[in-house]
Amino acid sequence: MSTNQRAHDLDRQYVFHSWSAQAALDPLVIAGGSGSEVWDFEGNRYLDFSSQLVNVNIGHQHPAVVKAIQDQAATLATVAPAAANLTRGEAAERILARAGEPFSKVFFTNGGADANENAIRMARLHTGRDTVLSTYRSYHGNTGAAIVATGDWRRMPNQYARGHVHFFGPYLYRSEFWASTPEEESARALHHLERVIQSEGPATIAAILLETVPGTAGIMIPPPGYLAGVRALADKYDIVLILDEVMCGFGRTGRWFAFEGYDVVPDLITFAKGVNSGYVPVGGVAISAEIAADFDENVFPGGLTYSGHPLAAASIIGALDAMESEGIVENARRVGAEALAPGLAELQEKHPLIGEVRGEGVFWALELVADRGTREPVAPALIGQLKKELLARGLLPFSADNRIHVVPPCVVTDDEVARALAIYDEALLAVR
Repeated sequence: MSTNQRAHDLDRQYVFHSWSAQAALDPLVIAGGSGSEVWDFEGNRYLDFSSQLVNVNIGHQHPAVVKAIQDQAATLATVAPAAANLTRGEAAERILARAGEPFSKVFFTNGGADANENAIRMARLHTGRDTVLSTYRSYHGNTGAAIVATGDWRRMPNQYARGHVHFFGPYLYRSEFWASTPEEESARALHHLERVIQSEGPATIAAILLETVPGTAGIMIPPPGYLAGVRALADKYDIVLILDEVMCGFGRTGRWFAFEGYDVVPDLITFAKGVNSGYVPVGGVAISAEIAADFDENVFPGGLTYSGHPLAAASIIGALDAMESEGIVENARRVGAEALAPGLAELQEKHPLIGEVRGEGVFWALELVADRGTREPVAPALIGQLKKELLARGLLPFSADNRIHVVPPCVVTDDEVARALAIYDEALLAVR
C-alpha cells in the first residue's frame, strides 16, 4: 500500500470532518508544502490558491516561523496563562503596534471563533446590554455565540445562544436595496441598519459585529462610506463596534488590518489565521483602552487553558517579523493591484460564467452565474466539476456557494499568479 493510500484510508476510517456528510468524502492527501505550493506523497504538486482555509498568509513552511516554534519548544513548550511569559508579551506588543490607537491589551484565544465569542462577552459586560447585531452574509465561527452571530445556513441547526439579530449588509451585485451605484448601496444599507437599531431598541444592543471584508460570504468590498457610517451609528447609539479580521487581517487585503483602508477604527478587533498563518492554533481580541479598563478592578469571566500558548506566541513573533522584514504585506498589495486585478478582469471578459470579479490584495472572488442578465447562480454541480478540473491541472481551489475564491498566500509571485490564471482559464473552458 502506498503512503498516499495509507494516509487516505486512515483518514476515512478514523477522522470525522467538519461541515460534511462523512460517507461522501474523498479528501486530497497533502504531505508537505513550501511557499504557495503543496504536494502529496506521490509528488503531485498543487498551487495552493486556497491558502488552506484562507489562513496561510506567509506561505507554507516559512523558515523563520518554523525556527521560532522550534526554538520556543526547546526553551519552554507550555506555560499556564496566569504566568508572565516573555514570548507571550512580545507577541501582544507586536500585534498592538500594528493595531495602533486606541488598542492597549490583547486577550489570546485558540482561534477565530473563540475570539469572537470573547469579544461578544466583553461588549455585553461593557455596555450591560445583550443584543448583538450581525449580517446575514457572514461567518464568525463555530462556537456558541459565534455560530449564532453567523448569518449563513450554518447557524440554523445551532441556534442555542441568546440575543442575536441579523441585518443585510451592502452587496451591490445582489442588492437588497434596489441600489444602482456603490454610493446608493452604502446610504441605503446604513438607513436599513439604523432602522434595525431603532426597531430593536438602542438600549438593548451591546454590539455590532462585522467582518471588515466579508470572507466566506463572498469577499464583498465595503462601498464608500459604509464602515465609517456604521462607526457613526455605533457612536450615536453608544454601541460597541467589533470588526472581525480573522480572515481579512494581517496582509490578506494588502494591509496589516483591512479596516485601515476604510476610515474606521473599531472598539474591538478579533483576529486569528494570518497572525501566524495557522502554524499553531491561535487567535485573539485586541481591546481598546476604554473597554480594557472595565476589568482593572472587575474580574473578566472568561479564560482558556492555552491562552497565549508559548508555541503560538513564538509563531506570531516569527510570522510578523518576517512579514515586516520581507515586505510580504506590500507584496500582497502589489500582486493584487498589478497581477490579480487585471488578470481576473481578463478572465471575466473571456468567460460569460463569471458574473462579477471583486476583491483586493490576495483576497478575490469570482461569482459564477448561469446568465449574466438575470445573475442566476450556477448550479452546485458545476462548481463541483470546476473544482475537479482545477485540481486535475494542479491548483487547489477554495469554493463557496456559486463562487471560486482566489486567495493565494501573501508571498505569491507574479509567475505563480500567471500559472494560476492559465489554469482557471482552462478549467472554465472545460465546464462551460
